[in-house]
Amino acid sequence: MPNRAENQQSQARLAPKSIASGLVLALLGSIAFSGKAIIVKLAYRYGVDAVTLIMYRMLFALPIFATMAWWASRGKPPLSRRDWLGVLGLGVTGYYLASFLDFAGLAYISASLERLILYLNPTLVMLLGWLLYGRRLSMQQALGMAISYAGVVLVFGHEASFTGGHTAWGALLVFLSAVSYAIYLVYSGEMVQRLGSLRLVGLATTVACGLCLLQFVLLRPLSAAVVAPEVLWLSVLNATLCTAAPVLMVMMAIERIGAGLAAQAGMVGPLSTIAMGIAILGEPFTAWVAAGTALVLVGITVFTRAAR
Repeated sequence: MPNRAENQQSQARLAPKSIASGLVLALLGSIAFSGKAIIVKLAYRYGVDAVTLIMYRMLFALPIFATMAWWASRGKPPLSRRDWLGVLGLGVTGYYLASFLDFAGLAYISASLERLILYLNPTLVMLLGWLLYGRRLSMQQALGMAISYAGVVLVFGHEASFTGGHTAWGALLVFLSAVSYAIYLVYSGEMVQRLGSLRLVGLATTVACGLCLLQFVLLRPLSAAVVAPEVLWLSVLNATLCTAAPVLMVMMAIERIGAGLAAQAGMVGPLSTIAMGIAILGEPFTAWVAAGTALVLVGITVFTRAAR
């Protein structure tokens, strides 16, 4: 039988492979998740609205997330009433409300601006911690926030000069989406420890899928479900490649390289969205967008390093 030294040598040989695979998973997960905005913008070209579009996304994602919740719940004790209330609340804030507001905002702003606004999420989590729990903000964190928000304002101002109030409304919706998801992150910590990340994500997203389906039934006639075939295919792609797959890839990446490295790899997200927006949607890439993106990336880097 192999001795302890041999086991340690074997683990050492596997470590670089684990790190490499973790980084690849984190990069692919970030790029795939960033593709959501591109798919939504493409679907809007076929005359569908946000309520119908998110209904189809969640309809096709529901079997995946329900299976995830069932798999992670095997052999585990049943949820208490308090746990179910927590899952319901997190499903509403983290996946239903955040997703719907994001989809609605994308009808008015570019995919590039949407991704930059959502990338401010770590700063919103910190601000909520300051407001709710009195956590202190360092000067370096404040500097990082100022730089990143200046980048968003730069891109927003440039885009608003062409579309005016529509850009302001869309940016507000996407910003509220980011706030909603930040609330989910702030309050999910305790439940993740108790239920496990895979089980919590599966249950919360299943709740969100049900709410999106209910929203469609209450707000739209059933005839609104008749959409162009392209919308259905784009929704399938959104539900699988840009929703379920990134969740699993990022979780697997965190297991291999930790949350810190996975978050750093996620910085490719805004860049990939801009690249896909240019190549697929024909969105313009100007000096303003380049400068704003650089400021956001630099600001978030400064902020996250200060938060460690």
